[in-house]
Amino acid sequence: MQIIGHRGARGEAPENTLGGFQYLRDLGIRAVEFDIRQLSNDQLVIIHDDNFLRTTGISGSVYEQELDLQKFDHRKNWQNWPQAEYTPTLEQVLTLLHDFDHIEVEVKAVNTQVDAEKLTQSLTQYLQGFEQEVTITSFDEKILHSLQQQNSKFKRGFLIEEDIKAQAIEIAQKLGCSHIGWMDQLATHEMLKLSQQAQLNISVWTVNNVERAKQLRDEGVQGLITDYPKLMLEQL
Repeated sequence: MQIIGHRGARGEAPENTLGGFQYLRDLGIRAVEFDIRQLSNDQLVIIHDDNFLRTTGISGSVYEQELDLQKFDHRKNWQNWPQAEYTPTLEQVLTLLHDFDHIEVEVKAVNTQVDAEKLTQSLTQYLQGFEQEVTITSFDEKILHSLQQQNSKFKRGFLIEEDIKAQAIEIAQKLGCSHIGWMDQLATHEMLKLSQQAQLNISVWTVNNVERAKQLRDEGVQGLITDYPKLMLEQL
């Protein structure tokens, strides 16, 4: 089972930042999950929320016009972190992750199918050369449908946080996914077995309990997405 750093290593470093990704690689881990959004100027940036408030303490929509990314330092909850951590672009992050084995790129939900097509076309251009390492994931079926329509070379995965259970596997198959990502609370023995029978690669998020991690390992789960990669590396 592969240990995958959640948003870099959000329990041990500022989330979705270059410093957090560097921290993960310094641990020797070469598997990561992060979130991506497309700004109003079409730039692709790595951030989970659609507002900067939670991680920077400064309120501001990610989709504001004329956005200055250098204004937002993501160390609100990391006062002792040594350097400023501004919102990174996808290009910056990929440079840092050039030798990673597994990269889960979670695309956040968009409003329309047109938005989905625009984002995914741009995303796949940036990701050229990472076809073997990258799995593009989303809760948003519009994103996965766009990739399917584009005959994307990238693996794609359907993420599940609602209790739709077996329907989720059917949706993943309909969208041509090779991967399914279960929220930990929904990753029951039954659902994992059904996912395996459907020949879907499985990751489970967010797992921060060592005993639960061991249980999932024994269930044959391929990827463990965790806020505490150092802890899991030491215990598994």
